[in-house]
Amino acid sequence: MTPDSGWHHGSVTIRAALFDYSGTLFRLEEDDSWFDGLVVDDKLVDGHVQVELMRRLTAPTGRPVDMGPEEYHAWVNRDLQPHLHREAYLHVLRESGLADEHAELLYRRVIDPASWTPYPDTADVLRRLSDRGIRTCVVSNIPFDVRAAFATAGAGTDDYVLSFEVGVVKPNHEIFEIALNRLGVDAADAVMVGDSEEADGAARELGCGFVLVDPLPTWERPDGLVRGLREFGLDI
Repeated sequence: MTPDSGWHHGSVTIRAALFDYSGTLFRLEEDDSWFDGLVVDDKLVDGHVQVELMRRLTAPTGRPVDMGPEEYHAWVNRDLQPHLHREAYLHVLRESGLADEHAELLYRRVIDPASWTPYPDTADVLRRLSDRGIRTCVVSNIPFDVRAAFATAGAGTDDYVLSFEVGVVKPNHEIFEIALNRLGVDAADAVMVGDSEEADGAARELGCGFVLVDPLPTWERPDGLVRGLREFGLDI
């Protein structure tokens, strides 16, 4: 990295940007065909139920349905091991009224990188940051490999710190430290971008800057990353 690379934010030079995945760079956006023939409580899934199911599948924090001790253990640790993620979300879908076979069908959509849509400014923002010499990294609580989604979108980052690969989840400081160490930057020289105050905002406790974005549908947030970074002080 050259001495002039990075982005000056006050008296600090930002040399790295860390990004959450779901609701930040990409979003799981359903197709109506996913719900063809699916039944909840003996009724075909309608638009209202569809929205609620997707909310339960994508909320970064909280507990969407009642859980016993075993189900709660799987839920808390869902982003550390793929089999626990499967157990946790199949329980959520069954408790939401889906039959086993329908829960399986919908769950497969969730973990398929092809089901995830990039926000309109994702590829452009990552490219602009790279052009400025700012290193980038995905820091995500997730139980599957998202690299294929980036390749399909024509986007990419310098590194990926995924919870199921590193064995730690946000808001634990260690996951941010892993990313910073891989990029070779100090926390004070980095900004974390994400949609969760609780999970992503924890990077501030290490000294990182923080940009909060709204996990709106992609068509409702055409430039949320650009606007968020500009509000933070980057003329991108």
